[in-house]
Amino acid sequence: MAGKSTYIRQVALIVLMAQIGSFVPADEATIGVVDRIFTRVGLQDDLATGQSTFMVEMVETAAILNQATPRSLLILDEIGRGTSTYDGLSIARSVIEHLHNDPRLGCKSLFATHYHELTELARTLPGVRNFSVAVTEEEGQVVFLHRIVQGGADRSYGVHVAQLAGLPRAVVNRAWEVLEELESTAGNRKQLGSGKRSEPAFQMPLFYPEQRIKEAILAIDVANLTPLEAINKLYELQESAKESPEEG
Repeated sequence: MAGKSTYIRQVALIVLMAQIGSFVPADEATIGVVDRIFTRVGLQDDLATGQSTFMVEMVETAAILNQATPRSLLILDEIGRGTSTYDGLSIARSVIEHLHNDPRLGCKSLFATHYHELTELARTLPGVRNFSVAVTEEEGQVVFLHRIVQGGADRSYGVHVAQLAGLPRAVVNRAWEVLEELESTAGNRKQLGSGKRSEPAFQMPLFYPEQRIKEAILAIDVANLTPLEAINKLYELQESAKESPEEG
């Protein structure tokens, strides 16, 4: 909705137009020569060959990293969003670091992401810069300005977009409540560190296992629980606890 995907695709088209001798939509432009333009954009699957959307995403990303050169232009949109938060964030960060640090690469790259934690890499990787699409709020309504500004975005507007799309009011209101609860709980979580390997940075999951376990315990009618039901409940709670991410 804000236009970041449109912006990065536009850059690829302008570079291509310039290289074939065409005019470009600018008063003036300095565009270096590139040997190839690589893109990883959108979601698609190839179920006929047994490849999920995430597998297709990873195959395309692998092809880019293995074939790009320092003269290439890379357009990467939402690497890692097709899997779990921790896996996706880890993959996205490692891709950025590889592009930046590998002497065979270091190519011009535009990397669009919703992982706010990745903006911290601009502090530790000298070749990384953050840009975002300007957004303002007027009387509680979000207005996308379609203008690129320097710096990372301080928030996402997914619930706003869901509201614009016509989700039922009850669903949107409940989404706001859950978002507020998750943001307040996540406030003291760790963010990405610098070079050394550490705990993966936190991005809010849909549910917190600890909260779910607590609610399940409080919901148990202990006075009317049979021994067999107690064993079954204990087993369920143990399985839920195994899903809980380890604390650092």
